[in-house]
Amino acid sequence: MQFLRISWKVIVGLKDLLVLLLLLLFFGLLFAALNAGPNPGMVRDGALLLKLDGVISEQPAEIDPLTALTSTTMPVGEIRQRDIIRSLKLAEKDKRIKAVVLDMDRFIGGGQASLSAIGDSLDAVKKAGKPVYTFATAYSDDSYQLAAHATQIWMDPMGGAILTGPGGTQPYYKGLLDQLGIKANIYRVGTYKSAVEPYMRSDQSPESKAAIKAVYDEIWGQWKADVAKARPQAQIEPLLTDPAGTVEGARGNLSQLALDNKLVDKLGDRVAFGKFIAGKFGADDPKSTGGFAAVPMDALLANYGPPNAGKQIGVVTIAGTIIDGEAGPGSAAGDTIAKLIYEALDQKDLRALVVRVDSPGGSVTASEKIRLAIAAAKAKKIPVIVSMANLAASGGYWVSLPADVIFAEPSTITGSIGIFGVIPSAEAGLAKIGVNADGVKTTPLSGEPDILGGFSPEFDRVAQSAIENGYRDFITRVASARKKTPEQVDAIAQGRVWAGGTARQIGLVDRYGGMDDALAEAAKRAGLKADDWHAVYIEPQPSFAGTLFGGLMPKRASVAAPVDIFAMAQWQQQFFRARVAADLDMLTRVQGVQAQCLECADFGTPVQTKNDAGWLAALLRMLASAPT
Repeated sequence: MQFLRISWKVIVGLKDLLVLLLLLLFFGLLFAALNAGPNPGMVRDGALLLKLDGVISEQPAEIDPLTALTSTTMPVGEIRQRDIIRSLKLAEKDKRIKAVVLDMDRFIGGGQASLSAIGDSLDAVKKAGKPVYTFATAYSDDSYQLAAHATQIWMDPMGGAILTGPGGTQPYYKGLLDQLGIKANIYRVGTYKSAVEPYMRSDQSPESKAAIKAVYDEIWGQWKADVAKARPQAQIEPLLTDPAGTVEGARGNLSQLALDNKLVDKLGDRVAFGKFIAGKFGADDPKSTGGFAAVPMDALLANYGPPNAGKQIGVVTIAGTIIDGEAGPGSAAGDTIAKLIYEALDQKDLRALVVRVDSPGGSVTASEKIRLAIAAAKAKKIPVIVSMANLAASGGYWVSLPADVIFAEPSTITGSIGIFGVIPSAEAGLAKIGVNADGVKTTPLSGEPDILGGFSPEFDRVAQSAIENGYRDFITRVASARKKTPEQVDAIAQGRVWAGGTARQIGLVDRYGGMDDALAEAAKRAGLKADDWHAVYIEPQPSFAGTLFGGLMPKRASVAAPVDIFAMAQWQQQFFRARVAADLDMLTRVQGVQAQCLECADFGTPVQTKNDAGWLAALLRMLASAPT
């Protein structure tokens, strides 16, 4: 009995300790969340500081509490594109802001359309008479596209400018699946619908290569034109056409090479850069080393608050893969977005609706739910304008169809009009370990799809016929929306991706322009004067738990951008692991027919590693980590 009494006291004590720890954690998270907001009082005379730590996105994803507690790595930070652009617009006119400083030491990248829009805003700041300065240890394609718009570019002497251009290899899994005895049963329509090729081939098809090469050439040409216009003195061609010879000619000194070729203006570490800015616009603290009077972006935005004058123009953002069901910010969940649109139409006095799309597509059923909700705005005689960001492909194009006008950037990736379905089965793999399948059927479809014994020819025919009907439905909707015949749409569809410049020529989009152009067009069609409206953003709100953990997490993730070719190699390995996990997870977790552009991954926000990969991805990781 004495032992039981002591044991009970120990259990009660542990329970009380656990409760106390949970309470401390809860109040700690609550305190962090309440103190995580920007401080408008930090706006003072000095430079607007844009710390681009992470990636630029249309809608930052909510921090998942479970992932935050169990992950061994910090998530990559996301900076909202419209926040950057609005802060630059405010900096143009705010007399307290004397200059703009871009800290890109931890900048991972962003879509080219986003970078072009930010570059235009930087040009506007310079036109207003305020200089722009950038600092980074090393510059890549994305960071240099922004830096080219600066008044003066600084680089650490230990760094360099590493320009590579788009392209490269991607993994193909047919050989691995054959070895594992797994068959990817694929049903698709479209000569160029190459999203499923990694599961059915060991190499890229000639059709896919031709289509992607054309897009790469167009996008890369726009990048070079943007950089040449923003910084005509930069001699980048030697680094692009003969990188090895050019670097060897500089004896491997990448920073001096960048300076000699006028890619940068000054070499200096962070302290030297900070002293330079402080000498021009004031020091942060007389005793600080390398500090300067800085106004954080969040503080400047909080100082002004959101616009609220005039009539309301609704803005709904469709960012990320389109999925079924409900989800928080950063996920284009069909039920969530459709519900938000319907509620806004019922409860707000919207004079127009702008749909901002930055998505490679996804679920057909979720895309259709969103399309119907947007079409409901047109049924109420509300003008609908679509603004395509970096990606509006496949399902991302599907949801754009109700628009009165579609705006896109020349570097927008769109099209990919096609659908597919994929269901894995493991009859060969199971047979290898002695598991066989047998049974009795009452109809040709009894027990189908049979993942144990393999799919029957009847099921394959039914599934392929359903996909073909879905494709006809897709091109019929496009034909009706774009005033074309189904045959005309089919000729430019077939799953092929297009850059925005070509997409406009073939009639998939109407005009070139960004978000400002779309809002102006919406106001014009609604009969509103230029100063008599404001945007109302129709977005899912973060959950309470997400807000708490978001307050506890650092504002920007501590992920370092690659600074040399060795760091680039390590970064590519991390990117490869994330890509493989995402690809194999897609194979095992896809639910329903997909209108998705998987090859568009190279053109949008860099892949983020997730901890909830499917069983096949987990198996691959175990095989990769097994001792040899």
